[in-house]
Amino acid sequence: MIWGITLILLSIIAVPSLLLAKKPNAKELLEKIEPYQGWIGLVFCFWGVWGVISAVLNIGLLATFPIWWVTLLAGNIIEAVLGFMLGYSLINKFFLSKTAEGQAKGELLRQKLAPKQGKLGILGIIVGAWMIIASFLFI
Repeated sequence: MIWGITLILLSIIAVPSLLLAKKPNAKELLEKIEPYQGWIGLVFCFWGVWGVISAVLNIGLLATFPIWWVTLLAGNIIEAVLGFMLGYSLINKFFLSKTAEGQAKGELLRQKLAPKQGKLGILGIIVGAWMIIASFLFI
């Protein structure tokens, strides 16, 4: 359930236009979060990568709980990608700037993912809600 809640929160941060369309006064809250967006993204990127690793390590669940396992894997992939998008500046600063090749590959990946950030954010909200529901149904 915690995976779903964190994915929904990350998705809301990643798609501020969706939140602003529903609540115009949410702009103040988003402005307060903006200075920490890079750190939030960095943490969620690593949390998502760890989730993908743990899903692969627990591949035995695929035989008994296939829907839950696929949901967990999909949610963590979305979380890692959205975290990468939000935390790109810090990821570039701490990890990719060591080599020119790494920096170029990171920038290329960011350019490919940037147009899809809104769709990934909406998908993240949907998958996060499903993760919460599935945690009650399957576990």
